[in-house]
Amino acid sequence: MFGISALGWIHTLGSLPAIPLAAYMFIRHGRIVPRSVPGLFYLVSMLIGGLTVFLVAKQPVSNIIGVITIALLAAGYGVGHVTWLGRARVYLETVFLSLTAFFLMVPTVSETLRRVPDGHPFVTDLQSPVLLGAQASIALALVIGLTAQMIHLRRRARLSIAH
Repeated sequence: MFGISALGWIHTLGSLPAIPLAAYMFIRHGRIVPRSVPGLFYLVSMLIGGLTVFLVAKQPVSNIIGVITIALLAAGYGVGHVTWLGRARVYLETVFLSLTAFFLMVPTVSETLRRVPDGHPFVTDLQSPVLLGAQASIALALVIGLTAQMIHLRRRARLSIAH
């Protein structure tokens, strides 16, 4: 179905939980919270997707996205332990992990548009205005989301200093 191999389904179904987990954390906390139960499941799901992409990807850019995503996951989950960064840790953590969500959504939307509906996908050309518009929307959401997150973190830091 949808021209996806068995390994492709493992990749897809393994990484799919990261989407609602990220959405939940963005809504509830304003960011992906790595030291939480949803954050742990997000990490596992993203690692499944990031590591299996090398086995299923047909486009060379997919491997690049996989490497970048895994590096950002490592940075996002590790930076909180670098004490000499002080308050910058939460900002860096937020940026790194928000970028992982971005690098998850770009291929997810692209692959969905190129495979659905089965046999007659919405997009057949990588230069399709629909696909380019969807990717631009994801990039815009990233910029707006990161800006909102930084403002939220700054306000929260000011409040904690005032008390």
